Amino acid sequence: MPGKIFHLDFLFAIRQVEKVPARYLLFCCHLSSGKQEVIMNQNETTSTQKLAIAGVLTAAAVAGSLISVPVAGSKCAPVQHMVNILAAVTLGPAWGVGIAFCASLLRNLLGLGSLMAFPGSMVGALCCGLVYKKFHILSLTCLAEAIGTGFLGALAAYPVALYLMGIAPAGLFVYVVPFLISTVAGSILAFILITVLEKGGVMSQIKEA
Repeated sequence: MPGKIFHLDFLFAIRQVEKVPARYLLFCCHLSSGKQEVIMNQNETTSTQKLAIAGVLTAAAVAGSLISVPVAGSKCAPVQHMVNILAAVTLGPAWGVGIAFCASLLRNLLGLGSLMAFPGSMVGALCCGLVYKKFHILSLTCLAEAIGTGFLGALAAYPVALYLMGIAPAGLFVYVVPFLISTVAGSILAFILITVLEKGGVMSQIKEA
């Protein structure tokens, strides 16, 4: 009995569709495809805007590396850590790590940094990016950058210096203090800059883009 009722309902639905003029069905199909094209165009625009922001932040990190402090074979650049937090707030953790990698690569190619730029920037970018994605609190994001770079990044820099650069650091924690000083300075700059931009409504426009 239930199967028979379903069969009758199906036949009734087919008859109702047959009563709809073909031009209306074509219009609905065209409208649906149009919506899909709009969504695809919006996604392409968003990706292009994110790529443009990432390019600007990468350039800022590379240019900011001109202001660096050489310590035990490393070149501590506070601007890189500021860029990490800006990327975390505007783009997200994956973009932040990518920007840190590209900036570190360019710094090495241009002679503005060392191999320790990779752990010194990418670890902090990942930490602050994940924290902001989870909590959306700027102060916690700055703290995550400081801890990620000042401790985790500094520890990761030790084997890079020892095995890849041929440097014999004085100890496992030799880079903690210089990295911590650099990242704290960059975090403070980022906190001030983002706070000012948020009050001016600039950050909301960047995020919406």
